[in-house]
Amino acid sequence: MHVIITKYPNWKDLQIHESSPGNRGHSVTLKAQAKNYIASQYFPNEPFGSSVKGFRNEDLENQTFKSNSFDLVVTSDVMEHIYEPEKAFREIHRTLKPGGAHIFSVPIINKHKPTQRWAAKNPDGSPHFLFEPEWHGNPADAKGSPVTFHWGYDIKNFIEKHTGAVCEIIYLDDLSKGIRAEYIEIVIAKKI
Repeated sequence: MHVIITKYPNWKDLQIHESSPGNRGHSVTLKAQAKNYIASQYFPNEPFGSSVKGFRNEDLENQTFKSNSFDLVVTSDVMEHIYEPEKAFREIHRTLKPGGAHIFSVPIINKHKPTQRWAAKNPDGSPHFLFEPEWHGNPADAKGSPVTFHWGYDIKNFIEKHTGAVCEIIYLDDLSKGIRAEYIEIVIAKKI
């Protein structure tokens, strides 16, 4: 939220799409205060673009939103669960208005190594882990989400290559704001 407020002080008036919001922190603030806020979750067995459990159902790799729809797209710890991130980043970029940005957190596990694919998708949709199986919590699915990538700082180059966005990685460490953690990087991918 600190990055959104700092970079987009008029955020309350912007068109915002948040994919996979949580029930705390910035998700609660955006939902309560942003006038044009849309939240989506991923329900693979339901029609995309429909409303499911109070959320718009969207697949980040193949969205139903029109191009140039949003000023901001926000994802928090989502992009490490995407099987084809080049598609997801392109789709997010497509849905952004010129000057808009995808602002997101993602664990940069491989701080001093290149990004590593952790799992591929089996024909039945289940994960095929290439290394030790790893799952994270998911508010829309009790079994959780498989980790598909261990991202490195080369995520910036990956996004720029696949979208043409201008990327910046912000590292926050400010105890006066209660911000300190191991994986605290925020990525901003701005559409020119």
